[in-house]
Amino acid sequence: MTEQKVPLLNIANALTVLRLVLVPFFVVALWQDTTERRWIAFAIFAVAAITDKLDGKLARKHNLVTDFGKMADAIADKALIISALLLASWHGWLWWWVTIVFIVRELGITIMRAMMAHVKVMAAGMGGKIKMMAQSFGLAGLILPWYSFLPEVVGSVLVYLSWALLGIALIFALTSAYEYIREALRLSRAAKSAES
Repeated sequence: MTEQKVPLLNIANALTVLRLVLVPFFVVALWQDTTERRWIAFAIFAVAAITDKLDGKLARKHNLVTDFGKMADAIADKALIISALLLASWHGWLWWWVTIVFIVRELGITIMRAMMAHVKVMAAGMGGKIKMMAQSFGLAGLILPWYSFLPEVVGSVLVYLSWALLGIALIFALTSAYEYIREALRLSRAAKSAES
């Protein structure tokens, strides 16, 4: 089945759109730092993360990959993560400089990949995938109100663990960005050589 024959309205794309729709609800839920709001925000974040894994698996398994799905999936991922980062810093759970570095990296690499698409589609590398996983678990750990159901010492350890995961994500964000840039330069040189 060719990509052109894949129906735009399919389960994988529906899950991706659902994830996009969940983003404003997540923002509204986490706008205020209360235990109840954090539980709601965590639940929305978890559902969005599950649909992120599920839509990709369904698209590949049932040959439902579409250009819309690829684009919407990337937008949904960035919208959710950037929203979570901004709100985490807004509430004082995460340093602003960390959020700014993450956002500049996400937007910069996304723009670069879009500009390179006419030469070659740059797939996400292993470093980018590790970054995304550590980032997701780290942010989920900051959102979850540990102190509402665990002793303070245990809650503190889990918050520190969440920060550690975001530190790992930051390292992979920078190293994978370097790999993307190096690959883009290599592809650009190869394309120029082919034209000459």
